[in-house]
Amino acid sequence: MNFIKSRLGIMMFLQYAVWGVWLSILPTYLQSPTAEGGLGFSSGQIGWILGLAGSIGAVCAPFIAGQIADRYFSTEKFLAVLLVLGGAVKIITSYQTSFSAWLILSIVYSILYMPTLSLTNSMAFSHLDNPDKDWPRIRVLGTIGWISAGWIFPMVWLQSDLQFQILPPFFVGTEVADATARLGDTLIVSGVLSMMYAGFCLFLPNTPPKKDSVEKLAFKKAFALLHHRSFAILILASLPISVIHQIYFMQTGPFFENQLGMLVTYIMPAMTVGQFAEIGFLAMLGMFLVKLGFRWTIALGGLAYFTRYAIWGLISMQEASGPSVDAAGQMVWNMPLMIGVFSQLLHGLCYACFFASAFMYVDRIADADIRNSAQTVFGIIILGVGPVFAGPFLGFLGNVFGENGVITNFAGMWFTLSAIALVTTVFFATMFEDETAEYFTDQTA
Repeated sequence: MNFIKSRLGIMMFLQYAVWGVWLSILPTYLQSPTAEGGLGFSSGQIGWILGLAGSIGAVCAPFIAGQIADRYFSTEKFLAVLLVLGGAVKIITSYQTSFSAWLILSIVYSILYMPTLSLTNSMAFSHLDNPDKDWPRIRVLGTIGWISAGWIFPMVWLQSDLQFQILPPFFVGTEVADATARLGDTLIVSGVLSMMYAGFCLFLPNTPPKKDSVEKLAFKKAFALLHHRSFAILILASLPISVIHQIYFMQTGPFFENQLGMLVTYIMPAMTVGQFAEIGFLAMLGMFLVKLGFRWTIALGGLAYFTRYAIWGLISMQEASGPSVDAAGQMVWNMPLMIGVFSQLLHGLCYACFFASAFMYVDRIADADIRNSAQTVFGIIILGVGPVFAGPFLGFLGNVFGENGVITNFAGMWFTLSAIALVTTVFFATMFEDETAEYFTDQTA
């Protein structure tokens, strides 16, 4: 069993390293002016690339990955096929410069990659004797993979004369002249890593399809979960939270660079502060669920979204500053920048309490033969429908709080997202009732 857990842990590490190496920094590359090495896209165009593209993949997931893996094809083999094809698409995308090419290829990639998120979740759940206890420990290795990718790439590729230090950001160096242009290379790294991950999938535990199921259309039975009031309320609350969660990845990089004066080299490591906190909160998730239950644990995650965006709104009310560097070309950390970076500790609370708990609730309420599809149905909301709204909503915010479609009034944007989080949290805490509480004991948690 320990050998199985080790393989599942490596799977999670690679799964999120493939994603984390490019997601946090890509908006900065896409939105930076062409004169600086970026592609010069607007906030709205970034919303379509990261919003619409991702949502199409998530919406297709139940009908492609869920159906095939639940009914016809071993999960680990299907996962390998998706990763090989996705890696190839990612490498091709890195050489494109037009918005139309980026949009089309991003849609293709999302159709291939998004199903792998739910497949890895369901595979882990199916091979763990006590998922309530063991899954957070397995999933935390995905967070470590995300962090590792976010730190190693800028260390190796965006800086010279690197020196280590005890205090964060733990390494300092001189940013290379073409650092912004080099951000696009994250896609090549992701593509190569994806193909290596596909090879590792052949060593994962065999997870055969459930061919003897009564309901042949797995996703049809999974959608029937909406008859459960608790599942429906969870879906309704997850929709707005997923919108503001997606905008976090779309605008945090530009916010750090344009509002707080951070060098592009430090954006990826700075955004992993939240993942460091995520490790700790995932480790404590079982305790939260025992003490607070699903309702208040998930509500606590919603309040963390509200608090983080409110803090960012407050520090955004100062005048925007350009990069602050010393004579050696190294970044100088001022107080607003430090508050902005370390308030991301709340991101760990956001993800662990809201989304990780929600995934566990979905697994608990679903029958064994549709767990792949149940995870992908929930994925439709947080990775599909939510990002569909996030794209045009970010375009709207760009027009209201920006110039030429690019966000400039970050305070207005963050306060808007903070208000959405607060209203959603109040709604969830008021309406949700746990329908699986009788199965949740101190022993299982």
